This record gives sequence, structure tokens and C-alpha cells, in this order.
Amino acid sequence: MAYTDSLVVSGTQVSYIGQDCEEVPGFLGERFGGFARRLDLSFNRLRSLVGLSAFGELEELIVDNNLLGNDLQLPRLPHLHTLTVNKNQLTDIEALLEHLAEVVPSLEYLSLLGNEACPNELVSLDKDEDDYQRYRYFVLHKLPNLKFLDTRKVTKTEQAEAMARGAFMKVVKPKSEEESSERRAENSATPYTPLPRGSRDGKNHKGVFAKCRYVYYGKHSEGNRFIRNDQL
Repeated sequence: MAYTDSLVVSGTQVSYIGQDCEEVPGFLGERFGGFARRLDLSFNRLRSLVGLSAFGELEELIVDNNLLGNDLQLPRLPHLHTLTVNKNQLTDIEALLEHLAEVVPSLEYLSLLGNEACPNELVSLDKDEDDYQRYRYFVLHKLPNLKFLDTRKVTKTEQAEAMARGAFMKVVKPKSEEESSERRAENSATPYTPLPRGSRDGKNHKGVFAKCRYVYYGKHSEGNRFIRNDQL
């Protein structure tokens, strides 16, 4: 394992957390892009992911707690099966899903908690479980190969409903850009995370990756702890 205050490399796993970078540093791609399978860029200030083009073999990408917005563009990552973009600034779910369907065709695990595009009642007081369920149907309509969405396994019932009516479940965007900006400012005041208080320090990141069916126990990727053994 290679370790510095800002960079942790263990096998094919690379973590660069809490460094306030606004784009993917070029040296990451130059040094690790050829072999990295899992990349964690949480707790930065990323506004662009263009620099990921060097990571052609990437299978897992974690970009929680950044500043990614509706202009998000990913390079084509044919092997990517896990993507978490929790606590960013995404509001346009349809554009995002259409982009993901094009550039990450192998995607099976997606988490968008803490974005306005994900109407979760934990972060949007004006939303309820019905809003969230409609969002799930719409996402599954656009990305029918998903096995997990946010923290919940996709059920056969949801898949059937998404196929039948998901196209009509589009989530309505905020009424105005001003309202959207105000909400983002409120959300930015306290980083969204369902993790224990002792696990919320971006500079105190620890993680364990067990060799099983995509189980991740990293402490800084909310919604990324998708599967437990009793769910397999």
C-alpha cells in the first residue's frame, strides 16, 4: 500500500480525498489510470470529471460531496459497474440518466442521494416516499440494468412498473434557478451523510474492500454500501 496525507493506493484501489481540487488531477491518470479499478474522489470541490478519460479500466467511481452539476460529462467507461454521486448539485435527472446510459453501459449500482435530482425526504422536506418511488421508477426506466439504486435493491416489482409506466414518472425540476441555488446553499452548509459522526471527517478516511459481490465498506461514500451478505 502506498500512502501519503492526500493519496492512498492499495492494489487497484486509488483514493484522493478531501483535497479541494476542482478537476481530476492529471498526475492521477498518468500514474494510476492504466490499472486502477476503483477510484474515490470524495470530499473535494470537483466541477468536472473530464480527467477520467485516462481511467479506461475503471469499475467503481465514488465522487460524493463535490460540486458536480448538470453539465457533468463522463468519458466512456465501459467497465464501470458502480457509481456514487451523492451530495452534489445535480437537478436534471433526465439529462444525467441519458448521459449515463450512453457512456457507462455496464452500470448496475447507482447512488444519487443528497442531490435535488433525487427527491429523498431526508434532504428535501417537501418530498415524501411517493415522490422518491416515482423517481426510482423513472431511473429504472432509463437504466433498466440497475440492480441497486441509492441504498435499496431493485425489486422485480419495480422493474415491471418501470417498464410499464416509468416513462411517465419524470421528476419535475425546481421552479426557478434562484430557488435551486438557495436549496443548494442550504445543503452545502452541512455535508449530507448517513454515516456515524466519527466517520464524517474527510481527512480521516478509512476503507476496507472485501472480495465478494461488490461490497464496499468505505466510510465516506454515503449510499455506496449497497449489499450485505444477507441480501445476496
